[in-house]
Amino acid sequence: MRACIFDLDGTLGDTRASLVYSVGLTLKEMGLPGITKEQCISFVGNGARYLMEKALAATGEGNEKRIEEGMEVYGRIFDRHCTYQVAPYDGITELLRELKARGIKLAVVSNKPHEQTVKVVKAMCAEDLFTYVQGQKDGILRKPDAAGLAHALERLGAGREECLYVGDSEVDVATGRNAGIKTICVSWGFRTKEELKAAGAEYIIDKAEELMAYI
Repeated sequence: MRACIFDLDGTLGDTRASLVYSVGLTLKEMGLPGITKEQCISFVGNGARYLMEKALAATGEGNEKRIEEGMEVYGRIFDRHCTYQVAPYDGITELLRELKARGIKLAVVSNKPHEQTVKVVKAMCAEDLFTYVQGQKDGILRKPDAAGLAHALERLGAGREECLYVGDSEVDVATGRNAGIKTICVSWGFRTKEELKAAGAEYIIDKAEELMAYI
C-alpha cells in the first residue's frame, strides 16, 4: 500500500458535538423546535445540504424556501462552531504518524464543506500529517460518488490497487465500492457494526492500531 484515504467525521475525529450544537443553534434562530442528538447524527454523512434537509423535515418544515434559509443560517453558524469540542479518536494521531513514518501518503476526503474540513483537521493538530485534505466543494461530486477519491488519488500519485479507504458509514462503504478501492470501516464512529454490516462492509476494525494489520 502506498496511500490511505480517510473520511473525517466519525472516522478520524469525534465531531458530534460540533454538528449537534450547530444544528441546534440553526433551528433555534429559524424559530423551529429542536431535534434529538440521535436524529442529528443519523443525518450526518451526505453533506451539509442533506443534513439540513433532514433536520428541517424532522421539524415539519422541509419545503424548499426553508431549506435555502437553513443553508444560509447553518453555513454561517457552522463556520464559527465547526471545531466545537472536536477531538481525534483514541489512537488516531499515533496511527497517522506511524503510517507517515512508513512512507504511506495520507489524505482526507469528506462531505463536510471544504473550509470547515480544513479547520477541523487543523484543530486536531493533524494538518502536517496529510498530503491532501479535501472537503465538499464545487466541481467534485460528493460521496458516495467516486469522483472525490479519484481526485485524491491523483494528488497522492497512487493507483486504486495501492490505496485503502477508511470510513465509518454506509456512505463510505458505497464510496469505496464505487471507486474500486479496498475499504475498511471503523466501529467507533457514527454507525453501529450492525448498520455497517447491513450496508455491505467487509472489513470492520475496533481499534485504530488494527489498521496496521491491513497495511
